[in-house]
Amino acid sequence: MTVPTEATRDEPAAAAAAVAPAEAPSAAATVAPAPSAEPAADTKTHGEAGADGAEASQETEHVSQPQPQPGTAPIKKQYLLPPAAHSPTSEPAARGQHTNRRQHNKNAAQQQPQGSRLCVRVAQGAACPFGDACTFSHDVAAYLAAKPKDLDGTCPLLEAFGRCRFGLRCRFASAHPEPPAAGEAAGGAAESTARAHTLNDFPRDTLIRIRKKQIPCVRSEAFEKAEAAAAASSTSGSGSGTDSSGMRMGDAAHRDKRTRLKAPAIDFAGRSYLAPLTTVGNLPFRRVCKGFGVDITCSEMALAGNLVQGQQHEWALVKRHASETLFGVQLAGGRADVVGRAAELVSSLCAVDFVDINMGCPVDLACRSGGGSALLAQPRKIERMVRMASAASACPVTVKLRTGVACGSSVAHELVPRLGAWGAALATVHGRSRQQRYTRYADWDYVGRCRQAVLSTAGAVQLPVFGGGDVLSWEDYWARLDAAQRVDGVMVGRGALIKPWIFREISERRIWDISAGERLDVLRDFVRFGLEHWGSDAQGVENVRRYLLEWQSFLCRYVPAGILEVLPPRMNDRPPAFCGRSDLETLMASPRAADWVRISEMLLGPAPDGFAFVPKHKSNSYS
Repeated sequence: MTVPTEATRDEPAAAAAAVAPAEAPSAAATVAPAPSAEPAADTKTHGEAGADGAEASQETEHVSQPQPQPGTAPIKKQYLLPPAAHSPTSEPAARGQHTNRRQHNKNAAQQQPQGSRLCVRVAQGAACPFGDACTFSHDVAAYLAAKPKDLDGTCPLLEAFGRCRFGLRCRFASAHPEPPAAGEAAGGAAESTARAHTLNDFPRDTLIRIRKKQIPCVRSEAFEKAEAAAAASSTSGSGSGTDSSGMRMGDAAHRDKRTRLKAPAIDFAGRSYLAPLTTVGNLPFRRVCKGFGVDITCSEMALAGNLVQGQQHEWALVKRHASETLFGVQLAGGRADVVGRAAELVSSLCAVDFVDINMGCPVDLACRSGGGSALLAQPRKIERMVRMASAASACPVTVKLRTGVACGSSVAHELVPRLGAWGAALATVHGRSRQQRYTRYADWDYVGRCRQAVLSTAGAVQLPVFGGGDVLSWEDYWARLDAAQRVDGVMVGRGALIKPWIFREISERRIWDISAGERLDVLRDFVRFGLEHWGSDAQGVENVRRYLLEWQSFLCRYVPAGILEVLPPRMNDRPPAFCGRSDLETLMASPRAADWVRISEMLLGPAPDGFAFVPKHKSNSYS
């Protein structure tokens, strides 16, 4: 598998961008020759060698420039393409919002010939305990005849764990030592070593016990019993009345406060926080961000109901890598009792530092079931959910929410001061309503107002308040922590997807004009982490490809710092058509799914015949 150098790519960039060093593109570029790589007079640069001895990148200091037209990224003139150079092609930009995505990204492993379904035991060189009754093939010769050509390079599982559990099924099997994997013991050793790196990886037996309710939720059940007793007592006239929201809680409102006090307190303030991100916030991506210095990581959103039912695909979302030093699991659901049970199961079974309740997801699927940002219209349900989760969980409970459901009807400033009394240890406010989704800019003044509401509300239990929305540079990050709009911390979401090195920029307080080659190295790391996580067999490789492509739909929005006239960049600014400083940089800026697939082929070999990709998220939409 040959990875082209930066001077061998020839695709034009149309919108959104990527980063690269200042090398000139190949004359074979089909769009227009890239302008000279010499720094413009309005940009101060100095070379900086990468930590791994790779090609030098640049640190860019910006100076005052005329403000560009609102909503348009200020690209330097020498990098702009004439209209004829980026005329529309027959292939539309891969945006996904007007396309039926169903069946588009079917797992390529399912399209493999029957012979590729080789028994795992046989692939490891061991005897299958099921013998002829095994539903998988034991014909090694037929499997090898049908198997695609192995990928170049060393086996990532062999490098990471010393063994590869896939044996002959591995797409890097030709790099395995001879004889391949020493039978059963080899497979078991690889599996146990992998589990040592990945936490919260539960065997099937545990999930069956959860599904059959054989793992009791003692604290959740005790809370419900106390709540029912309080309601009965209140009905008979001896209740303790209602709280400020009008909800009758009685003794259950403060029941098991001792349990909450047992949970170790976490000092969240001042730590960088990678937002929980559905699909793209997977374990390999979080490892990439940890490599750039993020402090707090959180799982993808897991549906509480599916966790309580023991569904394997949902419990797979709570896996944690050993490098994640402060890690939480985010739960979503519309029923307080289900969220409470899920919080208890997660906190008691998993290696987890906190449990986060999602009250900010604007997606219809979550809101139709009463969860996500739909909860913001039901403060009584929020109270019961937070109280129950904090009483049931053995670790701190945090809450992520938006400003409100509709524009102009913000409620977060009323809810946040109450969350501490209800048991929450942290509130994170995204400065948009559900109706806004990601349109317009986040209202950080309102986020600051929520923090001030906690400080100024008499009797409010003090809890840290984080903010989120439109953080794309270290200036954005630190500006949110100043005295004028003080918050205790900042959560970074889309900014980390577009440029995961933002966490290094934050810690070093400088803009990193990363090279295209260095960006490709970041993708190599992701692929390596992905193969360790999803596997190096055919199914694992195509899983890595799929998630890489989902991420690429955000990465293509990156506009290199060195070609911008005005810094820092702004999240919703759409770049005009431009060419990069190298062919690879130009390719990485393409919004076309076909070009993303080409990038994946540099790292994972050729895509399967007939492969097509449509992104799940509307990630390259700027409006």
